Amino acid sequence: MTTSFWSFGITWWTVSTCAVFAAISIWLFVLNARRYAHDRGIIALEFLRIVITALILVTFFRPERVSISKKTEQPLVAVLCDMSHSMTTSDILTNKPPAESRLKWINDRRQERFWAPLEKKYKVVVDNFAVPPAGTNQPAGPAGTDINLAIEKTMARYSTMRAVLLLSDGDWNTGKSPVISATKLALRDIPVFAITVGSEKYLPDLELQAVAAPAYGLMDEHISLPFTIQSHLPRDVRTTVSLYGENNVEARKDIVIPAMGQFQDSIILIPRSEGTYRFTLKLPAEKDEVFDDNNTKEFQMAIRKETLKVLVVDSLPRWEYRFLHNALSRDPGVSVSCLLLHPSMKPGEGLDYIPSFPSTKEDLSKFDVIFIGDVGIGSGELTKENAEMLKGLVEQQGSGLVFLPGNRGREGSLVSSPLGDLMPVELDTAKPAGFGFGMESRLALTAAGSGHLLTMLASDPSENISLWKRLPGFFWHAPVVKAKPGTDVLAVHSEARNQHGRLPLLVTRTCGNGKVLFMGTDSAWRWRRGVEDTYHYRFWGQVVRWMAHQRHLAHSEGIRFFYSPESPRRGDSVFLHATIYDQNGLPFQGGTVQASITAANGQTDELTLSPEPGGWGVFTGSFSPREGGKHNVALKCPEAGRSIKAQFVVSTPQLEQTGRPVRSSVLTELASITRGKCGAIQDLGKIVQEINLLPEPRPVEERLRLWCHPLWCALIIGLLGVYWAGRKLLGMI
Repeated sequence: MTTSFWSFGITWWTVSTCAVFAAISIWLFVLNARRYAHDRGIIALEFLRIVITALILVTFFRPERVSISKKTEQPLVAVLCDMSHSMTTSDILTNKPPAESRLKWINDRRQERFWAPLEKKYKVVVDNFAVPPAGTNQPAGPAGTDINLAIEKTMARYSTMRAVLLLSDGDWNTGKSPVISATKLALRDIPVFAITVGSEKYLPDLELQAVAAPAYGLMDEHISLPFTIQSHLPRDVRTTVSLYGENNVEARKDIVIPAMGQFQDSIILIPRSEGTYRFTLKLPAEKDEVFDDNNTKEFQMAIRKETLKVLVVDSLPRWEYRFLHNALSRDPGVSVSCLLLHPSMKPGEGLDYIPSFPSTKEDLSKFDVIFIGDVGIGSGELTKENAEMLKGLVEQQGSGLVFLPGNRGREGSLVSSPLGDLMPVELDTAKPAGFGFGMESRLALTAAGSGHLLTMLASDPSENISLWKRLPGFFWHAPVVKAKPGTDVLAVHSEARNQHGRLPLLVTRTCGNGKVLFMGTDSAWRWRRGVEDTYHYRFWGQVVRWMAHQRHLAHSEGIRFFYSPESPRRGDSVFLHATIYDQNGLPFQGGTVQASITAANGQTDELTLSPEPGGWGVFTGSFSPREGGKHNVALKCPEAGRSIKAQFVVSTPQLEQTGRPVRSSVLTELASITRGKCGAIQDLGKIVQEINLLPEPRPVEERLRLWCHPLWCALIIGLLGVYWAGRKLLGMI
């Protein structure tokens, strides 16, 4: 039912002022009517002025059309139940263990029809929101909990709503802020009453959060698998984490998880057979854990047998070179070639030696990692053309480059060559021979180096730091000034420092598609003291495999394919790199490379990779995966007659997570904005009574403010314009 009437703002000041102006306007009208009685145009113009004056005077009284609507329909209470995946968390403690899930608690209350006391006064509707797709344990795609959308839909569906009763854990993780819909409810005098379903704090639990596994590993090699465990137990836990293959236990490791803390470690896998396998990392459940479904992680990894090609270039057969050559030549997964370039002698000869530096790109591109020792640019050594080819090999084809300077100081000549851009440190060219001391110094791991794959010589991070402190030291180091921006400093000089801090001696960086390592000492061979090849071989083996890893993601005859990042997430930009060789083994020039990427749901993206300049046969492109799961890639280059198939897995960010405490602050804010109330599960009965005690909804008042309406203002201005134009036409000043 709606009633309407006019409202005016009448005061003694407006009445007296308008009366004076009205009297003056009427007196002027009468005066001009007598003076120009014979001229009807002027009389009409004066009448128009009276009308304009009247409209202006009416505006002073602020006229408003007031409409009051009183709803006669039965008011409605909307009960919104959160059905999202996070509601499956079992953290509601009852008298009988185990803990009850949030979802079960809501369903039990619905069976009890807890809203029955409201039905005498209100019409009650019960709706679900954030319902996961049928047949899945978790939402697919961008699904999540959108509290704002749930309230918006309810407002649009029910016009007689008196209150909203929200049963949720408050885990809003998608959509707009719920504050938006709460503000709209507040304007309509519709309060939100919320029940926080779940625990306000973490229940006792151990959670295996993540396992960082590479896309592939090499057979019979040590593969480090970092993992993260979060503890919500009030005590230290001594336990054993186990890595299971498809048929048996692959590895075990005893660990101590600190109370209420996060624990990071790694477990070593040594695969013995080729193929693609599924692995499971498992953490045993503790007796006082509430959840036991988050103690395992599964992942898939391809195991291959690869032979990595390495080139070592040096000038003198110093001790570092000799033991490095031995380490690489005895590594069954490495094929090493050596080149000794001494300016006053011919190149070295012997087993694994080559007579000269590779003269063509096709000869150089077969190497995965290249070591540059105490050799520089000059007569009888490397040329600028060689340096340019090395730079292209690293940046374009993703090979690794290791700088191993010596006391000849020849690395200084590389600074002004194309390799200077790749070097991860700045050198003091005034002291090219470096610095020698009679006292032994050591490498000190940085925070980045303590857990890095290259420096992980022990399986336990804390034990690894102690091991590096015990390793034999060095008596000479390169003339390093500081690390360049964008590099990772893994180890520094244990004592020497300058204005930039401790001298960085083990530094890595990414250059284009490849990796670069700088080793600022020549005494890694001394690590063999007392332990033979245990740490020396392991270190250089890890360097070679870390640098060559990307180049061997997928390869076939005449074609090599890799992508980055190696473990993409849905929505990331995935960069594709393909290196193509023609039938003669030369880097392919011209032509097109087509990539067909098929997602798990059958959708296919067709891409054309663009050739990169430089003549290295590299083609690149990018795409953004819209779905998670396995993606099959098929690359074809018809002109070169090359093709390859590969596969990678796209992970999907999980918006809905179990085991987390409720977000009561979200629900409390909604209740506060709308002048409602928020309570815990034991307050459900009180909340229902609060809703029953709500007063009758106030009539809805709507006002049409004529005095400030744009059309009213336009009418007065238009009439003033007509009046002004009329005076001009009649010749009045």
